[in-house]
Amino acid sequence: SFNNSVLDQKLIRENPTLVEKKLSRRGKTFELTNLHKLTLKIKDADFELSNLQSESKKLSKSIGEIYQKNNDSDPVNFNKMKDHANHLKASISNLEIKKRDLNKEILNELLKLPNFPSDNSPSGNDESQNVEIKKWGNPTIGSNQKSHWEIGENLNLFDSKRSSKISKSRFITLIGEGARLERALINFMLDTHFKKGYLELIPPALVNSDSLQGSGQLPKFSNESFKCSDDDLWLSPTAEVPLTAFHKDEIIDINKLPLKYVAYSPCFRREAGSYGKDTKGLIRLHQFNKVELYWFSNPKDSFEAHKKLTSDAEDILKKLDLPYRVIDICSGDLGFSSSRTFDLEVWLPSSKMYREISSCSNCLDFQARRSSIRTKIDKKNLFLHTLNGSGLAIGRTMAAILENGQQKDGSVKIPDALIPYFGSSLIKSN
Repeated sequence: SFNNSVLDQKLIRENPTLVEKKLSRRGKTFELTNLHKLTLKIKDADFELSNLQSESKKLSKSIGEIYQKNNDSDPVNFNKMKDHANHLKASISNLEIKKRDLNKEILNELLKLPNFPSDNSPSGNDESQNVEIKKWGNPTIGSNQKSHWEIGENLNLFDSKRSSKISKSRFITLIGEGARLERALINFMLDTHFKKGYLELIPPALVNSDSLQGSGQLPKFSNESFKCSDDDLWLSPTAEVPLTAFHKDEIIDINKLPLKYVAYSPCFRREAGSYGKDTKGLIRLHQFNKVELYWFSNPKDSFEAHKKLTSDAEDILKKLDLPYRVIDICSGDLGFSSSRTFDLEVWLPSSKMYREISSCSNCLDFQARRSSIRTKIDKKNLFLHTLNGSGLAIGRTMAAILENGQQKDGSVKIPDALIPYFGSSLIKSN
């Protein structure tokens, strides 16, 4: 179906207006005239090239036959044939160069285009038009609810002042029971997902440009990531990047699908453009830990896989007894690589609002096409579908536990499911 077909040249060549219309649901105008022209040019070049190649082949054959018979009774004509053959070779070589340049130009243009929003995504221009699907749990509503950073400072769980001495602002050092709580959460999440059949990976924290391009972070979001200036390496903004690249250029046996991975990784983001927002606490840091869920799915199953992946992430919030809601992200607020996204937002009593803790996305064949990851269906190589979601972001989960578990005496109650990992049921104030 059309929905499975992410931007390929053929589609843009044959139906540019349909592509523009699909993309315009993102609330922006996409102008494909130039790209459309390029796709027509390369088709013409292809046609011309195959004609020249077949003419050249025939001519070579004739020249070969004359040679074999030692029959150059007409040397003038023979030399003309040889000249023409050389001329053809030069034309072919020039055309191949032209095609290579055109291909590069087309790829550069294609890489800037986001995924098509799913027809099932609600229409809208920005986050105000996202749709709440459901709520779970009972949000604590009361006055003098302390913020997680006040609780953290009172209980000496983390230190941001000294951390800005070590690095700069928006880094944090976890201390004592804060560090232990982070470790407990990582292990609890990994174990929970492992029991559901996810294979655990710990991928590299540094990724190359190809990997970022494959998952959709480059070229568009280069200002969002930290780059190592001496190497073609970047600090990974999310485990989604190395996990997509894990099967780059592979053909995966259809009987092995879905492949379900869970990965713990540190994540690094420049948070460009978010100055002044969430400057305190654990919500918007340059470095944070995350447990990521990632699926490689048979294209026909990705709709169901998306629901399953989302419910696996929700399950962590339920087990930790943290009130949350599920949001269907509207077409204009979707991430670049995503076709449909469900956000999980956890309740933070101090701000009396829900805050994002996981984005669960179905990218259809968008990342698989950019990373050349395929499967064989009816003897044909087809791009498979990729899905990803946080299961969960650790710092935000800790923030939610501190705020939702705060007691009158300043201590924090640890969720029952986490006690075996954390080692006690309470973080006491000294």
